[in-house]
Amino acid sequence: MKKKIVVIVNPVSGVGKQKRIEKLLKDNINHDIIDYDIRYTEHIHHGTEIARECCQRDYDAIVAVGGDGSVNDVVSGMFGSGKVLGIIPCGSGNGLARNMKLSLIPAFAVRNLNYWHETTIDTIRLNDRYTVVSIAGVGFDAFIARLMKSAKTRGFATYLNFIMREYPTYECKDYKLSFNGREIERNAWFIVFANSNQFGYNAAVAPHAKLDDGLIDVSIVDKIPIEHIGLTGPLVYANHFELSQHVEMFKARDIMVRGNVDHWVNIDGEGENIGPDLHFVNHQASLRVIGQHTVVDAHEYNIAKIKKTIKI
Repeated sequence: MKKKIVVIVNPVSGVGKQKRIEKLLKDNINHDIIDYDIRYTEHIHHGTEIARECCQRDYDAIVAVGGDGSVNDVVSGMFGSGKVLGIIPCGSGNGLARNMKLSLIPAFAVRNLNYWHETTIDTIRLNDRYTVVSIAGVGFDAFIARLMKSAKTRGFATYLNFIMREYPTYECKDYKLSFNGREIERNAWFIVFANSNQFGYNAAVAPHAKLDDGLIDVSIVDKIPIEHIGLTGPLVYANHFELSQHVEMFKARDIMVRGNVDHWVNIDGEGENIGPDLHFVNHQASLRVIGQHTVVDAHEYNIAKIKKTIKI
């Protein structure tokens, strides 16, 4: 029996690769085994509404096309439904896709759906209202996400420009964290609560995070002096951020955070105004996902043909 999927496309996500999705699907889906419908989002969090509606229909999977924010929107609408998630990464950071080792070449990501290699991953619930698929954060992290929310352009250049502009003046904040029967107070530049290992762009701020271990990885980061950035930056991209003297890491299933005076939280790259008190809870094996099949790589296909038909 054929699988039936719905593909939810954020037409303004990331760097524009998603704009060719209709041709990508037509050329790369195995039409003998998969039928598909396409839906386009029209406003913020429309993906959540569409996904929730599609969960009531006979789709075998709901596929998100876009970046981490677009994936989050779709998963938020799917939460608790038992439906399968597919991902075609077309954002700028693509943190979850990178952690799952999904191909960032859209044609390959579409073809990966044909193999239907299903796995399960955890999700994190925040205040029993918001779903975190990849990573959440408070402090400077959330402040930059807030600025990105209203930015006219997306992508790494915009993200980096905000960081460079705001870095000198953003001050550390005081937080009280309760977890594993302990309570600690920290003055932090930012704190991340991670399901996957990175923000995106391969910036691994929680290098030991695993998507299926039932735990939230927490990284508490001091403001890094300018003279130490040259040493700390390479550690992030080498997957060894834990070696920095400016970071403290631990794991927990359930974490309370008080004192979020900014009120904003970065949820999978999108800023949300939530409030001063936060409760993060890991929901183990709560999301079924089409993962990367091992045979789907650049060596399987005629690269010349791909480059000729699809500009990436």
